[in-house]
Amino acid sequence: MRTRLRARSKSLSAPALAAAAPSVDPAPRTLAERARQLIYADIVGGRLQPGRKLRPDELRLDYALGTSPIREALLRLSAEGFVTLEGQRGFSVPQTTEEELLDIAGTRSLLSCRAMTLAIERGDDEWEAQVVAAYHRLEKIAAPMKREPLEYRDEWDRRNRDFHIALEAACGSPWLLKLSALAVSQSERYRRHTIGYDRLLPAVQDDHAAIMHAAITRDAAQACRLLAEHIESGAQRVLKAMRKRAAGRR
Repeated sequence: MRTRLRARSKSLSAPALAAAAPSVDPAPRTLAERARQLIYADIVGGRLQPGRKLRPDELRLDYALGTSPIREALLRLSAEGFVTLEGQRGFSVPQTTEEELLDIAGTRSLLSCRAMTLAIERGDDEWEAQVVAAYHRLEKIAAPMKREPLEYRDEWDRRNRDFHIALEAACGSPWLLKLSALAVSQSERYRRHTIGYDRLLPAVQDDHAAIMHAAITRDAAQACRLLAEHIESGAQRVLKAMRKRAAGRR
């Protein structure tokens, strides 16, 4: 690995990353932020299934919060695309479609590759160290995740997100990070509804290793090619699972 002594852009701090990424909230400061975190987690995690009506009067009992913060949270989530708001029909969890899945994957690939390319160009030694550390934390949990997916699923998801955030963290653009994080969260909504990461291991971690190596050796073209293939492969596996599930309901 080449040593980078020339000064480069530093990675964004943890608070800055949290602010840039709408799906990675810091500790909630208001009841509405708390409500948004809880509802978001249940939508992306699959507890609130596509098509489910989201009635504030019912959700306030589920989350032990008032109707006002629940409604405020739903409005914010609707602006982010995680909740549908249809006039008099109220709030609901968006339906999933093959067309949207592929659109999200393509958009995520464009945004993440651009952010990672800028990070490779601008990142300093500290950025490289953060990428390696995030990969190492993910690698440490890969074997336990394969053995006991229910026990380690949430922790794997957190570490997987941290790895992808680390790859982009030195891009220097909070807006690019925000939009990229939104695309990642939307793709995770589809993935968690259909397929577990334990079924994707070890192939998905092999992808991560190759992407990390290309990134820290500053091979932007190779890193982007590998990342795009990683995203497309994941989308195709989700698509296959969606079609299999649909066929089983007929």
